[in-house]
Order: sequence, then C-alpha cells, then structure tokens
Amino acid sequence: MVKVPTLRNIEETAPYFHNGQVWSLKEAIKMMGSIQLGIKIDDKDAISIETFLKSLTGKKPQVIYPVLPPSTKNTPKPETL
Repeated sequence: MVKVPTLRNIEETAPYFHNGQVWSLKEAIKMMGSIQLGIKIDDKDAISIETFLKSLTGKKPQVIYPVLPPSTKNTPKPETL
C-alpha cells in the first residue's frame, strides 16, 4: 500500500510521480487516467481537471521549527522498547 499525498497545492509540486518523470500537470493527469482508470483523457478534459486542481492552491501556513541545541556525548539517548 502507498500513502496518497494531498492534492492541495499540487501545481507547486512538480515533477510528478515517484520518480519525477513528468513535469506537466496536464500530462500527469492524462497518464493517471490511462494507468489507474484504463481510460483515455483527452486534452479538453485534462485541461478542465488541471483547472480544478489548480483551484486547490492556496496560502500555506507558516511553519516555525524549533532550534535545538547540538548533541554532545552527554546528550541522553532515546530509550528502546
């Protein structure tokens, strides 16, 4: 099983697929129609789907990561279960 990522901000995540072989969202849509659904998605439908997916692009929340002190020889090691 594979965890499927969210479609939010999908237009900002090129290249597509696990190996990054496709750089165009429209081409990725057409390939997924063929591979996963066994159908041929024409250019008109691919553009409509692409337009919808681009509408899912929005403002991202600001993420502030904590600054941790460097590890030393005295840093406690995690306990194993």
